[in-house]
Amino acid sequence: MKSKMKPQTNEFVQAIGELAAAQQQLARQAEQQYSFEVNSILRDQCCEPQRIECLLDGMLDFCFDDEMLRLYKKLCRYYFKIDPVATASYVYAYREMWDEKGDV
Repeated sequence: MKSKMKPQTNEFVQAIGELAAAQQQLARQAEQQYSFEVNSILRDQCCEPQRIECLLDGMLDFCFDDEMLRLYKKLCRYYFKIDPVATASYVYAYREMWDEKGDV
């Protein structure tokens, strides 16, 4: 019975590895696209809450990735000067979704 379980386990582990690699590739693509938008907001000194919050909403799904988290924090720091209450809600949203240690 053990010999039958082992090939299935290996296939399962391989499938998990492939999903993890695809997740990281998707995160890299998302980070590149969001980076362009975030830098545009910072460069143009944009103060439009809808535009900034739309980005933060989308970026939150990718904050498992360190580079995306760095970008998310960068935009939150900028947005804090515009709307501290809204920014705090995005920090708490991150903590609820991703933060296990409380280190935002």
